[in-house]
Amino acid sequence: MPVFEYEALNGSGKAIRGIIDAESARTARTKLKSQGVYPTGIREESAVLAQGAPAFRLFGRVKAKDLAQVFRQMATLLEAGIPLVSCLSALIEQSAHSPLRTTLTQIRERVREGSSLADALTDHPRIFSGLFVGLVRAGEVSGTLALTLSRWADFSEHQVAIRQRIRAALTYPAFMFVIGLGVLFFLLAFVVPTVTKIFSDFGQSLPWPTLILIAVSDFLNRFWWAVGAVVILLVLWLRKYLRSESGGLLWDRLKLRLPLVRELHRRLAVSRWARTLAALLSGGLPLLQALEFSQDVAGNRLFSRALGEAKERIREGEEMAPSLKAGGLFPSVVLEMVAVGEKSGFLAPMLEKVASSLENEAEGDLRGLIALVEPLMILVMGVGVGFVALAVLLPILEMSQVIR
Repeated sequence: MPVFEYEALNGSGKAIRGIIDAESARTARTKLKSQGVYPTGIREESAVLAQGAPAFRLFGRVKAKDLAQVFRQMATLLEAGIPLVSCLSALIEQSAHSPLRTTLTQIRERVREGSSLADALTDHPRIFSGLFVGLVRAGEVSGTLALTLSRWADFSEHQVAIRQRIRAALTYPAFMFVIGLGVLFFLLAFVVPTVTKIFSDFGQSLPWPTLILIAVSDFLNRFWWAVGAVVILLVLWLRKYLRSESGGLLWDRLKLRLPLVRELHRRLAVSRWARTLAALLSGGLPLLQALEFSQDVAGNRLFSRALGEAKERIREGEEMAPSLKAGGLFPSVVLEMVAVGEKSGFLAPMLEKVASSLENEAEGDLRGLIALVEPLMILVMGVGVGFVALAVLLPILEMSQVIR
């Protein structure tokens, strides 16, 4: 259903703005007048994202941080005793994010028509994940929707903070690598040919480092556009391949075998799953349903398969810790803590402790990895620049000896 943004006057003559969900502009005007609002201007607002369009548009994405803030505010309003429709209206009025405002408007209209909040959220699968919808549904059934939304906001904010810390830690090494590679490419393609032309004019035999440098530089000078095109095509092909089932499975298996990153990836995957499962269990979902929703949040297909097999074993009556152990992917400490939590009846708090412990260990691994990568990157770039300098200086030294 289309969404319209309007400017209007309320009953006291005050100018107001907002958005409304209606089949046409005429219907929107009628709706507003029935609410005691008199529109002075109305225009249709794009609802492509809210209807589930791909989320790759730069200015059409709804960030996890924005969603966490919205549901934190909704939880506060619900705890204060404000009806759900009024909560949604308040959030729509104060939201400055157009796609999110459009989505909330459509959700409000569905709720106003008698739909539950969970059913209204299912119309927007690219914004609200299945595990979140399931959590909201459990909160509505149990009458703890405000508490459920508050816990989800805590969970989302924590996940956003982890991603931001990882991104911040990797930004500097990635930036230095790209800049160093770009400078080296520029030297070989455009600067070195000018210098090596002097050596060629002398007609004397050149050392092999200089010959290699001249060959590489001449190739890049002539075919730099082809090299760039090949790199772009390779990146696009690799991206498409890794998104396929076979390519994604190969990449996930590789991440668990690479010496420097396997433990980091394992800890991040298990911590993400443990915190998600804890949030779902705290929200009132049964264990099997919570396992089903949290099966894919680890970010690794091998973990997803292991969790799916563990879920079937639990369904057949086996305890959780032995079911997870059969997959061979979960650390023994995690299995012991899960076993203790399951037997004591405090599985959700124990999973929170597991997640916090693994996240702390992962941050330490990440700092150690970056401490290793930075000097290694400097060493590689130094070898490249040193080879270029050696290839240029050797002929100069030979010429200076001939002149003497």
